[in-house]
Amino acid sequence: QGQAILTRTWIPTQDSPGIRQTYEAAITIPAGLTAVMSAETVGTPTAAPGGGRTFRFRLDRPVAPYLIALAAGDVAFRDLGPRTGVWAEPGVVEAAESEFRDVERMIAAAEALYGPYRWGRYDLLVLPPSFPFGGMENPTLTFATPTILAGDRSLVSLVAHELAHSWSGNLVTNATWSDFWLNEGFTVYFENRIMEAVYGAEYAEMLRQLGRAELMAELATLPPADQILRVDLAGRSPDDGFTTVPYEKGAAFLYTIEATVGRERLDAFLRAYFDRNAFGSMTTAGLLAELDAELFAGDAALRARVRPEEWVYEPGLPDNVPPVRSAALALADAAATAFADGADPGTLATDGWATPQWIHFLQALPETLPAARLAGLDEAFGFTRTGNSEVLFSWLRIAIRNRYEPALPALESFLMRQGRRKYVRPLFADLAATDWGRPLAERIYAAARPTYHSVTSGSIDAILGVPPGP
Repeated sequence: QGQAILTRTWIPTQDSPGIRQTYEAAITIPAGLTAVMSAETVGTPTAAPGGGRTFRFRLDRPVAPYLIALAAGDVAFRDLGPRTGVWAEPGVVEAAESEFRDVERMIAAAEALYGPYRWGRYDLLVLPPSFPFGGMENPTLTFATPTILAGDRSLVSLVAHELAHSWSGNLVTNATWSDFWLNEGFTVYFENRIMEAVYGAEYAEMLRQLGRAELMAELATLPPADQILRVDLAGRSPDDGFTTVPYEKGAAFLYTIEATVGRERLDAFLRAYFDRNAFGSMTTAGLLAELDAELFAGDAALRARVRPEEWVYEPGLPDNVPPVRSAALALADAAATAFADGADPGTLATDGWATPQWIHFLQALPETLPAARLAGLDEAFGFTRTGNSEVLFSWLRIAIRNRYEPALPALESFLMRQGRRKYVRPLFADLAATDWGRPLAERIYAAARPTYHSVTSGSIDAILGVPPGP
């Protein structure tokens, strides 16, 4: 796992996203295990001294060093289509095959938007539960967390996101980590377009509204310097730039351009942008120059309506951002309001709800709820027992906020069985913020820490004041 500057820990190479390189590798591992990399497999494994096997790989298209990735273990493979497949541990691979069956449709949708997929195969690897991220867009082999295996393909927007990176990020890469929004903002926009093409406009609008809400919540907590797209990371860790700003504010900028110039014109620009800059890097200044030359094309009035410098270099969200209004999430709002007004959970109109509606419903509930009301919700909808990690995460934050004791065993189980930082860090922070929760957090973390990836444990160490260590 290389992003942002971890490839230097296992390969002696310059480790900036502005560098691009091809590579070959020979990986020798114990017999019975399989190695996979973000590259083309060359030939078949050969016997190695001592009883191991050697796997060979080659990537002949240049990539930034953070996109070089390696995994080895007891993994099995299932085809998903003519150029797609999934690797996972034998006990997980069938569930993963079912979950990812729409990947070929996603690639077809992406190619129809912004041109050919240029990396040969697109495979996924389901990592062990300790993997700290939702996904990582390594070329030819997306790394994915098992927490997206919900059983109903309701969390596969993550796959659409990592696939979109095959264009925005892998094909055209941010030149520095201060330009990170060029990777992530473009990818969130592209992901949403893929989801719209495959699952419909209303589903995509739900995801977009959830993202906007997450952005607004985090903007309220960030200093102005960290609210700009082209954030200054001089003398800081690249990880300091990993907020929702490059993701959701970056995507909102593209939606603003779309609303101003029209979708057809923006799509033509983006397709040409990926072609012109394929296998190269891009700066924020370079992107603004391309907008001037290729999209605004001397139309000062059009440029003034978009206000690109305000979007890129000023904090907050400019007031020309298009509003997001999902009719499906409005139904969830109505249900949350009815519940807050005293309605019995069993009377709420929730039949046929999609995962984004459940998440929005939970986020729209009152901050404080008595145990009896929470128990009624739990009995009606089974939140504590759900296998959907996004819904469970939202529910557990409510449980901590209200000290809902029946959900605490599920909270401990969730923190013990997976190490995805998106979930683990907020839950430990929520616990640590309360007198009653901090001892519980410390007890759970003492047991869970050895099972976490260092990316996750480093974050929780800082929250709980644990000295860094093995």
